Amino acid sequence: MENNKNEHGITVTRRDLPPAHFTLKIESFSLLRNTGVVNYESDVFEAGGYKWRLCLNPNGKRFVSLYLKLENTSNFRSGWEVNADFKLFVYDHINNKYLAFQDKNYPVKRFHEMRTKWGYEQFPPLQTFRDSSKGYLVNDSCVFGAEVFVIRPTGKREILSMVQKPANGSSTLKFEHFSKLDKNSPSSKVLTAGGRSWQIYVYPGGYGEGKGNSLTVYLGLVGRDRLPPKKAIWAECKLRVLNQRRGRGNHVENTVRHWFTSSSPPFGFHSFMPLGHLQSSMGYLLNDTLIVEAEFLTLSVSKSFP
Repeated sequence: MENNKNEHGITVTRRDLPPAHFTLKIESFSLLRNTGVVNYESDVFEAGGYKWRLCLNPNGKRFVSLYLKLENTSNFRSGWEVNADFKLFVYDHINNKYLAFQDKNYPVKRFHEMRTKWGYEQFPPLQTFRDSSKGYLVNDSCVFGAEVFVIRPTGKREILSMVQKPANGSSTLKFEHFSKLDKNSPSSKVLTAGGRSWQIYVYPGGYGEGKGNSLTVYLGLVGRDRLPPKKAIWAECKLRVLNQRRGRGNHVENTVRHWFTSSSPPFGFHSFMPLGHLQSSMGYLLNDTLIVEAEFLTLSVSKSFP
């Protein structure tokens, strides 16, 4: 397949494959010109659920003109429009190629009440077209064609928003009676942000690489198993264990950055902070209560419309 662009803003593609939807062969082209016809309309053909015609003007002063026309529009409801990506063709007999012509800047055309016909007034130059050595008109015979693909909006759309500092995106979660929690099992609290429920998991005795030496803290998406396949939710969330004695400058924090899917387990930090720091004198564990703060910095929020 070969492509080139001419000076009239038309992309010309040479290919072996004939037009998908319609071909019009004209025998004795010179006799057709002699009738003086300026608008020969082909039989109706169907493409994309609509009916169309090729309209040919063989009697232009300098060019052959070719158009695609939408038929039966009187039956359409008021305000109708049809958007079509189409190509018009002429056959090169010598090279056994079809030349496809298409607007290089606006290949999709909008057919509507005020315009039911689109095409090319300056298709091939008449002098070029009538020169048998070019291959378009051989033995006074020529072939034109059309390929039409109607674009039908399904109406379904999705809006993805990357929301910074979502409303109600900060929560303070208290894990009371911390010393009595099972060291080998997670304790969790649920919070809401970005229209979804999230879960903070704390392993009092550590988990994985942190087992026995570190506090493990994870962030998980509640109901992740109900997400559609390949659906992903982005969360950037700062997790803090608060120092209840010495204030903000002494909090321990780490930031989760993760795309959560239906198959994503909770994500976070095996070694969030050393277990030795949970001594009451350091202020992280006060009245046997551990306080974890979750601050969502960025969340992806998607909405689908049917």
